[in-house]
Amino acid sequence: MADFGIYTKNADIQALAGVDANATSKATAATDVYVLNVEGKINVATRFNWSDLFTAGINVDTGGILTETGAALCAIKVIESDMNAYGSTVAKAMINVLNDLAQKNISILRDIKSQTFLIKS
Repeated sequence: MADFGIYTKNADIQALAGVDANATSKATAATDVYVLNVEGKINVATRFNWSDLFTAGINVDTGGILTETGAALCAIKVIESDMNAYGSTVAKAMINVLNDLAQKNISILRDIKSQTFLIKS
């Protein structure tokens, strides 16, 4: 199956979803269903089209914040699809940690100075 994400790839999602993630839920076929929606959500939340910038070429080390943010939001969906694979308490804790990471990153990406830095680097 194709890996449809522009700046979020399945390997990144699997890494954040953890080893206990349901194999079907973390497969590329499953994550492809929502990865572009998640990336679109990041673009809208930050009021900047990161997908176009990433496609045009962005420095890999500074662009990692986009990958991490998209992977965190997608990993939440993987975990939510089968919370029993982790145990309810662990799943909820992982979701909270990933959500916190994603929200902090979105806040950074929304900042005009951060956007300028990423565009120029």
